[in-house]
Amino acid sequence: MTNYDVYGLGNALVDIECEVPTQLLQELEVDKGVMTLLTEADQHRIIECLNGHPLKRACGGSAANTLIAVSQFGGKACYSCKVADDEPGQFYLDDLIRCGVDTNLQHHQPEPGVTGKCLIFVTPDADRTMNTFLGISEGFSAAELLPEAIAAAHYTYIEGYLVTSPLAKVAAIQAREMAQAAGRQVALTLSDLNMVNFFKEGLLEMIGSGLDLLFANESEALKMAETQDIATAIDHLKTLAKRFAITRGSQGSLIYDGQQVLEIAPTPVKAIDTVGAGDMYAGAVLYGITNGMSYAQAGHLGSIAAAKLVANLGPRMPTEVTHSLLAEVQALT
Repeated sequence: MTNYDVYGLGNALVDIECEVPTQLLQELEVDKGVMTLLTEADQHRIIECLNGHPLKRACGGSAANTLIAVSQFGGKACYSCKVADDEPGQFYLDDLIRCGVDTNLQHHQPEPGVTGKCLIFVTPDADRTMNTFLGISEGFSAAELLPEAIAAAHYTYIEGYLVTSPLAKVAAIQAREMAQAAGRQVALTLSDLNMVNFFKEGLLEMIGSGLDLLFANESEALKMAETQDIATAIDHLKTLAKRFAITRGSQGSLIYDGQQVLEIAPTPVKAIDTVGAGDMYAGAVLYGITNGMSYAQAGHLGSIAAAKLVANLGPRMPTEVTHSLLAEVQALT
């Protein structure tokens, strides 16, 4: 099988993005700034209350966004997920292939059911609030894994959101074990503060004896270490992974490359929409370190890519934009 830079696994969700005033979230009793799991009925009820707000649809889910970014920078990516035999499921597959990402969906016949959807609210402060109905994605299991792709990938990348499903958590652990047995590297993203708040023990099971690379934002890192001190959080993450990246919004990011903590400067920008910023950062870093960049260079690419992303609507950029950003970073070396 063709070698991959990154093989990933996560929840396949059709993203439905909508710009709304903050007051509407309060009226809908939606928790702002985090991901909340909903029933299909509750998600439909919220959508019906949007009163004609324009909705934008794309194949999504955190790991999917990251792997699409890897592909857009010029890397080779493969993604395992689960969709249903319905129109959103076919849309998801078509969009993923259009983005240049190989997938198990090209080999596995989808089952009857309902494809998962994530309703993403973007408020004027550029914050993103996610209300997710997992649908058939909740049944993601080891059956969706591609062992040959795992063995052929430099990195296996695991989405922390999988911790909410017992079947998916087991699949994530098996994927990590397969990669490690093949002498490959494993990365995981903590995904969301609520995952650490409510599923910390499960995340630790997925991490196992340790990862090669861990992605977290500052809030997630602090909560994982049960501290308010970033230095203490850094020391704690060193017990979980050989290397890690902590994103800090307008303060830039920190990358521990196994020897030293690198401070990655922020790229000043007026944020409009932070949906997918962490996913883009992870995709840029993973592309960089699997294609000859140092961690400092990869972190810089992640910083400018995430900044470019949040200055526009949506979790993706045109491929020509990612290529220009890559050329900009390469020109500095």
